[in-house]
Amino acid sequence: MRITGTGHASMRIDTDAGSILCDPWVNPAYFASWFPFPDNSRLDWEALGDTDYLYVSHLHRDHFDAAHLRRFVSKKATVLLPEYPTSELEDQLRELGFTSFIKTVTNEVVELDGGLKVMIQALTSPTDGPIGDSSLWVEYGGIRLLNQNDARPTDLSTFTELGHVHAHMLQFSGAIWYPMVYELPQAAKTAFGKQKRDRQFDRTFRYIDDLKASWVFPIAGPPCFLDDELWHLNDIDGDEGNIFPDQSVFIDQYRKIGRENGVVLLPGTVATVSEGTCVVSQPVEDVRAFFEAKEEHLKEYAQRQRPVIEEAKASWRHPEIDVVKEMKRRVEPLLEESIYLAQGVGGPVRFDLVGYDGESFESVVIDFPGKQVRRYSDEKVRYRFRTERSLVEHLLHIEEVDWVNSLFLSCRFSAARIGQYNEFVYAFFKCLSEERLQYAEGWYDEHLRTTDAEDITLDGWVLQRRCPHLKADLTRFGIIDGGTLTCQLHGWKFDLASGRCLTSAGHELRARRASEGVDPDPSSRVNS
Repeated sequence: MRITGTGHASMRIDTDAGSILCDPWVNPAYFASWFPFPDNSRLDWEALGDTDYLYVSHLHRDHFDAAHLRRFVSKKATVLLPEYPTSELEDQLRELGFTSFIKTVTNEVVELDGGLKVMIQALTSPTDGPIGDSSLWVEYGGIRLLNQNDARPTDLSTFTELGHVHAHMLQFSGAIWYPMVYELPQAAKTAFGKQKRDRQFDRTFRYIDDLKASWVFPIAGPPCFLDDELWHLNDIDGDEGNIFPDQSVFIDQYRKIGRENGVVLLPGTVATVSEGTCVVSQPVEDVRAFFEAKEEHLKEYAQRQRPVIEEAKASWRHPEIDVVKEMKRRVEPLLEESIYLAQGVGGPVRFDLVGYDGESFESVVIDFPGKQVRRYSDEKVRYRFRTERSLVEHLLHIEEVDWVNSLFLSCRFSAARIGQYNEFVYAFFKCLSEERLQYAEGWYDEHLRTTDAEDITLDGWVLQRRCPHLKADLTRFGIIDGGTLTCQLHGWKFDLASGRCLTSAGHELRARRASEGVDPDPSSRVNS
């Protein structure tokens, strides 16, 4: 099995029974903020795009590059489609000209022509990508590969049960805006960033330990930031609080825990995997030297991409749009229909929109309890976002249904909040369409009513086995430090004595000390 690195989470898998191109991304994403690192624009995409099968894991724009798919990927390719609750991915691929689809069923192996086998595991909670994320398992001639990209399954047992995996591709670097955009002292940002970075590595190592693949390929990050306004987000100064470490940093951390089976997959790297070997051909003479010269690479890359960034910026202004009026038209019908998301947010969310002059601004409030959009009236809010008016104008102009997969991931904003992280805020801004909102409401209706009855014992505590957040198995992801439980899958924390979630509102944990015996009424303690 031959694996060709094509940048970020993208790769081409070649076997004698056919080829699979995965997640090709070349063009800038998220308001021209994210670019693939290293630069992959000079690859022979005409040849790479002449593929038998196409796999797009999900609709995040660093995985779904519509312009590139339209121009370079053969429309004769058969799309391997994850089983998602909405048809958005299929619909958008059909709009690009793809006509042949294999609609997979989650966790069911499909045998393609010539003995090539694939299985796609789809994750479908409202917090998994933009209504869905997925992983691809491939087997040919007894060699197995798992392209986990940036999916976060609660466990990998479905894949291990199919036999030993030889190549494991997975995310290790950040793909979020926290904590960089928060209005905090720099020392606090650095501390929170280091904590986030450490959690990323811990989670990645946990997945690696679970799968026990022969070879590990760190992929799906980091992006790079070529706009001068965002240049500080690049990890080029050894900042321990930067959440975007590159592949060389991962390999160094991986070796510190005694592992030597990591493989760097640059654009143009070719790795041939067999039962006992992985033969690697790199496009550079010295991989270490390439990363040591990272800043030079980025500066040259930025110079070439500057016209692209400036052209994008010029397209965002739409002064003809009355922002408040248009937000009312788009958002208020969704607020009226929302039960769980609106209750979960629980208060008004404020947007400060900075004018074209960079100084003037107007403030708009989305009032979740009041079910309305209106101008800010000097009330207290728990969540506040500050961004350029032109970005919101553009979102409204193109009728974007997912402000997380556009504005927030762009990092072109600042944020402040009072209290804990609230997942419902971001879930709502992923669901600015009737279809997405109804799905999210139904998902929360099902899952918030479900209590996991199975208990486990961990470090002297008896607690529910499944994390209240997204049902991660705490026997695998739970770490207790003092009286605090951390679920390493997403970094959520719980106070064990009270059961209170320290990360977000709600999501109480059932827990007691093992020495206390059975609690006859756990709910009275949790909610007290």
